[in-house]
Amino acid sequence: MSNIVKDKSFLLAIKGVKIYKKITESKHEYILSKQFVRSITSVGANIREAVNGQTKPDFIYKLSIAQKECDESMYWLELLQATDYISKDEFLEIYNDCEEVLKITKSIIITSKNNIKNS
Repeated sequence: MSNIVKDKSFLLAIKGVKIYKKITESKHEYILSKQFVRSITSVGANIREAVNGQTKPDFIYKLSIAQKECDESMYWLELLQATDYISKDEFLEIYNDCEEVLKITKSIIITSKNNIKNS
């Protein structure tokens, strides 16, 4: 797997942690933001686990978890923006990054599954 998805998911986690810190410090919101920071940091953690997977199915499984966590993060971002905890600009910046990581992850999963079928 390319390092690009590892790098992008790590940068995504950094942005997520910064948003979490801002929300908790300035808006004193702890419930939604905690859910968000857990899912956004889980994306990169599961991608890292996938890279170290022992088998191709393990690799695909861990990437699938990362994909689900990324999608969940997008939900929390939508909710945080809709409830005015983050601005539209903050939302768009990180949401677009989430979409990019999600697309890359999906593509890797599809390619990996096809490679298993063709081997």
